[in-house]
Amino acid sequence: MVCPLAGLPDFRQEDSAVATYLTNLSKTWVTNYAIDAIRMDTVKHAPNSYWQNSWVPGVLAARPGTFLLGEAFLSGSASQLKPFLDAGFDSTFNFPLRQALVDSVGKGGSLDRVAGSMQDTVGTLGLDRTLLQVNLLDNHDVPRFVNEPGSGVAETEIRARYGNALGLLMTLPGIPQLYYGNELGMYGANDPDNRRDMPAWAWTDTGRGAAQANFMAGGGTPKNTYDLTRKLTGIRKANAALWKGNYAELWRPNGGQNVYAFYRGSGTNRVVVVVNTSASAATVNLDLQGNTGISAADRSALSNGTVFNDLLAEGAPASATVTAGKLPVTIGAGRMGIYRAGATGTGGTGGTAVSVTFQVSASTFFGQDVYLVGDRPELGAWNTASALAMTPGGCVGSTCTWKTTVSLPPSVAAQFKFIKKPGDSGTSLTWEGGSNRAYTAPASGSATYNGGNWQ
Repeated sequence: MVCPLAGLPDFRQEDSAVATYLTNLSKTWVTNYAIDAIRMDTVKHAPNSYWQNSWVPGVLAARPGTFLLGEAFLSGSASQLKPFLDAGFDSTFNFPLRQALVDSVGKGGSLDRVAGSMQDTVGTLGLDRTLLQVNLLDNHDVPRFVNEPGSGVAETEIRARYGNALGLLMTLPGIPQLYYGNELGMYGANDPDNRRDMPAWAWTDTGRGAAQANFMAGGGTPKNTYDLTRKLTGIRKANAALWKGNYAELWRPNGGQNVYAFYRGSGTNRVVVVVNTSASAATVNLDLQGNTGISAADRSALSNGTVFNDLLAEGAPASATVTAGKLPVTIGAGRMGIYRAGATGTGGTGGTAVSVTFQVSASTFFGQDVYLVGDRPELGAWNTASALAMTPGGCVGSTCTWKTTVSLPPSVAAQFKFIKKPGDSGTSLTWEGGSNRAYTAPASGSATYNGGNWQ
């Protein structure tokens, strides 16, 4: 042993006997137990040669395919994390992105910080490695994100900032980590205040629906944060573009209004994310067909007239349409939209698309979700792989009201059904019984189709 680390005796991994001893401990664990992954703490405090030459090959020889996540508390740039990936770790915690989210969204700074951090991560690590980085808003080593704005910021503003941060966490390339209490808006300063116990009321909708001390208020309750988190995780799970898709920056402030937009694409699943943290509404004209960061196939598919529908439905416009190769979006102050490409052209009788919210009450088991599919291209054209994911709310036990909002041509008639399937896999489908449902969109404005109970 050599000098103490944080008051604890430190092992000298440079010594081959010590290296073998420590590696054999991990090899024993993964041999005796069906361990899928290892989170290795404080990897920067051991020689990188030890990880590369002893521990990583030793663990993978004992259990091939083990996911290796290294915790390196380094928040400067992706270049600080790259050596650990080069040593064999599959992933590290993306503290540089976390710091950018704190500076820009949490503290109300420029979204150039987030755009720049993501550009740095993809440029330094490459897309494949970036998709495996673990993104976070906070953990046990840093103050909770809702503490970062400071006591001088109004609770309503903190809630708006936190919602946008959660949205970016779930849509940027990487693996999102939720630290317990993130889903409820838990406050917490530096350690140990950021490690408060989860309260007993947190496990019920009734408890979450009441105002609670040490949790975000701002015109809402922990249930509002919980429901938003569920909605965002559902959107991510239902759209492969958000968990394995390409990334292309579409817009950053560059000294203008605080708007950041980016594109994610995987196969026919194409998503544009827009967030405006300005104090006023902003209009952006996002170049899709001229952006070489988007694949040639996707640029070709995103032809003029392609309609993007907002999956988030938290105050952004319900839809946007590609015009002259660009996607114009006017988005309100503090709002975020997660737009998925849907139909091309107006169809029907022509005119401006109308927004229709479809809803149905259905019971599901863990891991099962409700989707909408129908005869219109906006509804997936009866292709279950293109069915529209629905978001649950107002749950009582396993029964929830599931909703999704779609842009349809005015006055068009549609036939459809609700289906159940596990996530985005498209397998083990359960179709509604009975005849197809039918609906005719209004001539203008917006409407809601209340489907009652699953049939």
